[in-house]
Amino acid sequence: MILLIASALAAVVPAQAVPAQAVPAQAVTTPVPRLDVAQYDSPGKDTRTNESVNAEWVALVNESAKPVAIKGWSIREQGGRVYTFGAVTIAAKAKLRLHTGRGTDTATDRYWNSGNYLWNNTGDTATLRDPTGSAVDTCTWTQKANRTQVPC
Repeated sequence: MILLIASALAAVVPAQAVPAQAVPAQAVTTPVPRLDVAQYDSPGKDTRTNESVNAEWVALVNESAKPVAIKGWSIREQGGRVYTFGAVTIAAKAKLRLHTGRGTDTATDRYWNSGNYLWNNTGDTATLRDPTGSAVDTCTWTQKANRTQVPC
């Protein structure tokens, strides 16, 4: 008898609608490069040769498992000089060096094409900016004896 009543009630009373559970969307993150190392003082005597000028560089690192495109990103030195990246992609878990002097761009090395040193040995700041001009990372150093580069 109880079964008959329960069955009759189930047929008459509609089941309550259960609201769907919201599933949190996975955050879509774009890899962001950062400044890694600055070789601000060309090792040895400053001869102003292209080889010596190119021994001055700043390295970016992409620590993500995905490549990151940096077209329109820029690096600015404290004195206001700016290098803007063209169509460049930093591979996953890789570095890209921006050399001060002249050279042929590759996947791991880019060239500012300056005929002179850019980074001040006595102290300077490299600022990495995204295409909107927002500062993403900075690397600042001061002069220290027997040192030519700093981790950022």
